[in-house]
Amino acid sequence: MSRNRLVPGVEVVAVPGRGLAVRTTDGEFLSVRTRDADADALLSVLAGADPIPTDEELRRLVRAFTEAGYVAGETRLPQWPADRRNVRLLGDPVLTRPLAAQLAALGAEPRTAPAVTALGGVPARIEDLLDGNPAAVVWCLDGPVPEGLWEAADRLPEHGVAWLRCHREGWQVYMEPLAAASGDVTATHVRARRLAATPAHRELSAYWSGPRTWGAPVRLTVPAAALLAALLADDLSRWATETPDMSGFPARRRLRHVDLRTLAVTEHPVLPVPAAAPIPKKDG
Repeated sequence: MSRNRLVPGVEVVAVPGRGLAVRTTDGEFLSVRTRDADADALLSVLAGADPIPTDEELRRLVRAFTEAGYVAGETRLPQWPADRRNVRLLGDPVLTRPLAAQLAALGAEPRTAPAVTALGGVPARIEDLLDGNPAAVVWCLDGPVPEGLWEAADRLPEHGVAWLRCHREGWQVYMEPLAAASGDVTATHVRARRLAATPAHRELSAYWSGPRTWGAPVRLTVPAAALLAALLADDLSRWATETPDMSGFPARRRLRHVDLRTLAVTEHPVLPVPAAAPIPKKDG
């Protein structure tokens, strides 16, 4: 079998009366000018069924496909590195259970635990979060984030541990960017950015702090939980395998908003909040 083949997402179709066309990874169709070349022979070569052709016209076409980025060598899915397999999952089982299944299928070794909080609502210490030497910590909440709960977890990147989280506010879920190094976006940064972006910052702050009164509780459906788990698993897998992100915003600068009523996903850019400069002292 030849090592030449179409890259994932690229397809070639025979169009009646029009010859061959390429469907690109972006879903666009491009015509293929085969001239005197045998179209069936070209398809066999691109599929890897035949070796590199000796026919000059076929070689020209294969070379054109290769230069356009549509042909690659044997494609192997990136493997989850052993030193990044230990993933600690914290939070609510409605989210951590499907996430654990997806991470395990991708090659990680997730360990599920309840949310780590001390008595009296005091957030866990960084030592508690680092217990077991995880490569990454994912914290999923089926509700708003209490004040200060993720303060210690925001320090995980300083210890070389990736930090990913999401939470629900009514029918809306916020999936925050993965932080893997000092200078990445933390939960504290996202909180500050959201308060700065809304005229209802006092109301939002009060909503986070509680208490709140509500009607019938919002329930995460199986499809919704599966979608959220898939998005989190994909972000973590791309970090672990160092696979480039193909979306509009870099994964470590992207805040996702998921509407649970429609399962619509929107993305928003978010940047770290720089440390505030000290107020200069007045003379005298």
